[in-house]
Amino acid sequence: MEGSITNLPDIIAIKKKYKVYLYVDEAHSIGALGPNGRGIFDYYNCCPKDVDILMGTFSKSFGSAGGYIAGSQDLIDYLRVNSHASCYATSMAPPVAQVIITSMSMIMGRKHGEEGRKRIIQLASNVKYFRRKLKALGCIVYGNDNSPVIPMLVYMISKVGATVREFNKFNIATVGVGFPATPLLEGRIRFCMSAALSKEQLDEVLDATEKIMNKLGLCYSKKPISNKEILYENPY
Repeated sequence: MEGSITNLPDIIAIKKKYKVYLYVDEAHSIGALGPNGRGIFDYYNCCPKDVDILMGTFSKSFGSAGGYIAGSQDLIDYLRVNSHASCYATSMAPPVAQVIITSMSMIMGRKHGEEGRKRIIQLASNVKYFRRKLKALGCIVYGNDNSPVIPMLVYMISKVGATVREFNKFNIATVGVGFPATPLLEGRIRFCMSAALSKEQLDEVLDATEKIMNKLGLCYSKKPISNKEILYENPY
């Protein structure tokens, strides 16, 4: 909801110092962050073995369904025997598994040449460009500049639904989020970036955003960034 990226190196340092267990949920980072698309560990150049339990999903970057938990052999053996999701669920359908394998192989560069690398760069470029442009319009945008989850604050709950409906008029699908998923006075529109979007499409969304902001009074920032400073570039 915040578009934030946790400070994983410092958390790992605390884990090692106090010998505690560390569980990382990177549902929004796997396949999206880092120069190789390997998630938050790639982003910070950390070792996955420093984490005890690592969880992610296949429903976002991989365009499929389901998820995974990674850890030591003892942990995985225990979950296979004792987890309700493992004992009572059906096996993953072969087409679903194949989509995951193909997507992962593309990101790793094992299939379709440089296509995976190009998409990682395209996503990172889209994220930086779109975030900066929103701020230049006078939006309050939460989170890390590299996060593909981009929350635009509209604050009042009554404006959440109105903003979503206005975007629908431009054939733009957005997600409105309010209480209790957010604090009562921090309602927002959440944009989730995709590597499939071109700069022209992003500019089209930004043009619509500016019109909606002026109509609904969503320009909250007193220090907007100059548009002259914003370039569409490769961040890696």
